[in-house]
Amino acid sequence: MKKMMPVGPMMIEHRLIERMIGEIGKEADRLEAGGTPDPDFVDQAVDFIRSYADECHHGKEEDILFRELGKKNLSPEDDKLMRELVADHAKGRALTRKIVEANQRYRSGDRNSISVIVDCMKELREFYPVHIAKEDRHFFQPAMRYFTEEERDEMLEEGFAYDQRLIHRRYENIVKIAETRHQK
Repeated sequence: MKKMMPVGPMMIEHRLIERMIGEIGKEADRLEAGGTPDPDFVDQAVDFIRSYADECHHGKEEDILFRELGKKNLSPEDDKLMRELVADHAKGRALTRKIVEANQRYRSGDRNSISVIVDCMKELREFYPVHIAKEDRHFFQPAMRYFTEEERDEMLEEGFAYDQRLIHRRYENIVKIAETRHQK
């Protein structure tokens, strides 16, 4: 029986990310057609991108896969592609920040912020499929050749442990923020 590669769970996560990006794109189209923004949907979309796509998914890529690849003698092409992927992650974070800021302005009555929300949502819709294709089709599988079977198994287990700790870190941070709020 063939074992799952450490990139297997990340490729599965891509399918859920694609579904949410599809919904974000539909919302952008609805707004562009003159619909009224739903700030709650924007909050949920941002939470998904920040928590699932970035913290969970990109976290495993950067904190496990890319970290381990950084210890290997990568080909110039693979090294370049890995650096591009890290830059892509930063771009996704920047777009998400812009959406958050624009949504806050919209909640405060700034109707001009709608165009920023729409533009960023459309950019995410264009950005993520290209990014995911780079990983799924051009990077993940070829990167596995740098690792022994034992190293791959260790990364897979580390990925599972990463996921298990994720929710605890998230809510521990929420409690810490609440505690500092009341210490003032």
